[in-house]
Amino acid sequence: MKNIELYTEKHIKDITRKRDNEIKIGEEVTVILNSENWEEELKKSDCKFVLIGIPEDVGIRANLGRGGAHTAWKPALDSFLNQQSNSFLNGKECCVLGHVFVEDLMEKSIQYNLKTDTHILELRKLVSELDERVCNIISKIILANKIPIIIGGGHNNAFPIIKACSEVLSKKINVINCDPHTDFRTQEGRHSGNGFSYAFYENYTNKYAVFCMHEQYNTNDVLKTFIKYNSQLYFSTYEDVFVRDQKTFTQTLNQTIGFVKRDACGVEIDLDAITNVPSSAKTSSGLSPIEARQYVYQSAKQLSALYFHIAEGAPILSHIKADNKTGKLIAYLISDFIKGINEKY
Repeated sequence: MKNIELYTEKHIKDITRKRDNEIKIGEEVTVILNSENWEEELKKSDCKFVLIGIPEDVGIRANLGRGGAHTAWKPALDSFLNQQSNSFLNGKECCVLGHVFVEDLMEKSIQYNLKTDTHILELRKLVSELDERVCNIISKIILANKIPIIIGGGHNNAFPIIKACSEVLSKKINVINCDPHTDFRTQEGRHSGNGFSYAFYENYTNKYAVFCMHEQYNTNDVLKTFIKYNSQLYFSTYEDVFVRDQKTFTQTLNQTIGFVKRDACGVEIDLDAITNVPSSAKTSSGLSPIEARQYVYQSAKQLSALYFHIAEGAPILSHIKADNKTGKLIAYLISDFIKGINEKY
């Protein structure tokens, strides 16, 4: 079974818009030349970061959510490759690997009706198939001693990413997530609302922290679980910072980072967290883009970051005009993560 669609030099060249007297990131990035043995080529390359897309929304629809997250990868890659390669961020540090092969799963998923229980179960089986593909690819990137940057798809993909890191390192890892939701729902079959609970209960996660969770968008059962396992599970709330004004943004961010700081850590962000960004659960009351960027930069700088995962962005939704700013915002977040890694204390 095909797991990945590798990108060629021509693919990157077609996306990159050249200008005289400028060097774009797309002109400097590494691409895989030998598709038959890409793992070995990646190991030998000088790049530090590997960009990989997951253009799917099966996991979101399996959670009875709004589709569209399959559209985030392409505009994000376009925006990132057309930034300047300079002394702040050199494109040679990055490899654009390609995207997880999901076309067959997306095609199968179209036939299912979300109002039918048996169809929902079938969608969740497709998510389990996707898990295997994502885990396989991320494992190979981690084995190559690179840092994967994963864009697109639902937050269901957190589970196979965490699993891959844990299995390669032969230990549980920590995870930090900026998200209105904990995505710690019951293990009822795989979907975008339970990626972190699956990772926790299957012993791939040691500590999990959620930054600026929204109080009214998480079930009481989930809140009780966080209290029960309070040495391993932690959340800070949006309302404490921005409504009750009990803590500053910086204090809360540092406390949340501090909870997961002592071990290798995955860095996650759900674009639902940012005000008015087109996503699976768009919010009118969330973080500003600059606050999201600060979260990403500080997490990368302060933590031993294993990977960066940007989930749930949906710049093209069926009922609204395409939003081109989302791709640019994701490109900023990618750049901030890379800079945070490179500017560690």
